[in-house]
Amino acid sequence: MSNYIKRRDDVNPDEGEREYGDVEFADPTNNKYPIDTPEHVRAAWSYINHKDNAAKYKASEVKTIKERIKRAAKKQHVEIEED
Repeated sequence: MSNYIKRRDDVNPDEGEREYGDVEFADPTNNKYPIDTPEHVRAAWSYINHKDNAAKYKASEVKTIKERIKRAAKKQHVEIEED
């Protein structure tokens, strides 16, 4: 599995950092899906599982993002629904 996520043309990575600060993101290339708090982990999982959001990535990138969210959930003792 590749850990590389391609830069998206429809996203400004500075916006994610401006909005959330210097936090860990499941998509650090585009600063999408912050995973620094339990609330953000739950939100990230919910959003990446929306078909319209996942469609903006290759299948391998979605898999990478989901794995990062799952690791953050485990680390923060957050239960999420497996897909």
